[in-house]
Amino acid sequence: MRAESDTFFRDLLAAPGPSGDEREAAKVWRAYAAGFADVRGDALGSCYATVNAEGERSVAVLGHIDEIGLVITHIDDEGFLWFRGVGGWVAAVLVAQRIRILTKDGPVPGVVGQKAPHLTDQEERDKPLRVDQLWIDIGAADGDDARSRVQVGDLAVVEQPIVDLIGSRLASRAVDNRAGAFVAAEAARLYAEQPGSWRLVGVGSVGEETSFSGAYTSAFGLDPDAALIIDVTHTSDQPNVPKRKVGEITLGGGPVIERGSGVHPLMFDLIGEVAKAEGIPVQFGASSGSTGTDADAVKLTRAGVRCGVVSVPNRYMHSPNEIVDLNDLEATAALIAAVARRLDDLPPIE
Repeated sequence: MRAESDTFFRDLLAAPGPSGDEREAAKVWRAYAAGFADVRGDALGSCYATVNAEGERSVAVLGHIDEIGLVITHIDDEGFLWFRGVGGWVAAVLVAQRIRILTKDGPVPGVVGQKAPHLTDQEERDKPLRVDQLWIDIGAADGDDARSRVQVGDLAVVEQPIVDLIGSRLASRAVDNRAGAFVAAEAARLYAEQPGSWRLVGVGSVGEETSFSGAYTSAFGLDPDAALIIDVTHTSDQPNVPKRKVGEITLGGGPVIERGSGVHPLMFDLIGEVAKAEGIPVQFGASSGSTGTDADAVKLTRAGVRCGVVSVPNRYMHSPNEIVDLNDLEATAALIAAVARRLDDLPPIE
């Protein structure tokens, strides 16, 4: 991966952007895209990067820019903060994590607390842990001290720096879905270097983890002729993940093309044909209806949009240490740009 692209992805991962407040991540995305595209935002905070603006037909390339997070629900008189998940969390991965609370006066650090094992009996240890049994400790002296720094409704993210692993792999929070937001911008850059006949709009959409809000509003406003949705997907190259459920998906195996009931058949056919023509190794995932991605909203917008879904393999999704292979990211961006150049091959709507 070229140095500028690598830096962009790492800056995206470092920026906080829980569903509902994606402003910091959006700033990073817009600054990068401004180097090759016409960039703007919308009322909800989604970002747009338009290239080949004179194209008569348009394709939207969406990667949601939000991440799962936390929201403060109560501050008790002892100064501890109680919270709910914003998006899907398993309580076990939150225990003892460091937290960055996004307040109006700037970030406030904290840690997730839980009773030490010495203070729990066997019955407690045997019960499944719930998010509502955890709290955040910011080191406050009491409730008044905590309330002077944090308010109910403040959002938060896990404070987990990037860890470079062996080869081209790294671990970080927010890979879901800064990987897709990266591809949406990077594919626009590649398309700008060698455009086809269509107008391409890269989109960093907001709110996917909670409501698909950015996908609905972006698709309605752009009214594209087709859409390519970029997200992450589970791998089966890890212990206790059955291939019969997930499929044969591996890190480093290339982009994953979604096929089945949740995506338009003409789109997944075209994506597969382009991958073969370009010599880009790909993998396949199966959809039985809902894709769990922005495609579920985009395809139902206005009179309907033909959608394809391409995913980046991701180990340990919805955890503070999601693992991605940078080679997969690079290949996915190249594939999306190549597909955009071949959209004239789509049969007309009858």
